[in-house]
Amino acid sequence: MPLAIDHGLIGGLRRAAGGVLDALLPPLCVTCDAPVGRPGEFCAACFGQVTFISRPFCERCGIAFSSADRAGPFGACSACRLHPPRFGRGRAALEYDAFGRALILPLKHADRTELVGALAPIMARAGRDVLTTADVLVPVPLHRWRLLTRRYNQAALLASAVGRIAGVPTAPDGLQRIRPTESLGHATAAERHATVAGAFVVPRSRCEAIAGRRVVLVDDVMTSGATASACAAALFDAGAHTVDVLVAARVPIDDRM
Repeated sequence: MPLAIDHGLIGGLRRAAGGVLDALLPPLCVTCDAPVGRPGEFCAACFGQVTFISRPFCERCGIAFSSADRAGPFGACSACRLHPPRFGRGRAALEYDAFGRALILPLKHADRTELVGALAPIMARAGRDVLTTADVLVPVPLHRWRLLTRRYNQAALLASAVGRIAGVPTAPDGLQRIRPTESLGHATAAERHATVAGAFVVPRSRCEAIAGRRVVLVDDVMTSGATASACAAALFDAGAHTVDVLVAARVPIDDRM
């Protein structure tokens, strides 16, 4: 006769074990050594340094305006009016300033994957309007050689965590980067678009998961929007109904190339 499982007891044991672990290794702020209430939180001092993006911002690419009069028709910035991106709406949680880089770069290059726990909730809040209409989240992919070196795709980790919070399924392999691309760190917007054009496809095995769906593309940082537009083009080629974008950080308007 199978044994009955007391899920309440199991949950209590897990909470007790977590309490013991917290007593032995108390949770620390994700960006400094100050104690916090729960893992993945900011301390009050660090939280005060985060530049969250709130309206007014460009409704197309999510970049923050310094004042409402920077917005043009339909709430779009001058770059999006001049060269509309392939995606529909763009949302970003925070500015990619000095503190934003202190959050993103360790996640991207230093195996600090616990930072996902701090970034995902604020991304979910910033992208609430695009997530409520989403059918599936798709991360911007790494080329297989870069993935082999890094061992994880930070965009996929963020997409999975945001998906759990928002209750939206994730297709971690919904896009494929079919050729490596050079670093875009100091490239102009035109150079970025030329570099990533045609670099992404939806694998045949995933076309059914994309066709007719309202897709939200997830990435860590958006600069010019070139990578997001190239990914959106591939998703539309596979039959996506809409493509919106959600990123952890957005390069400020005065720093965008």
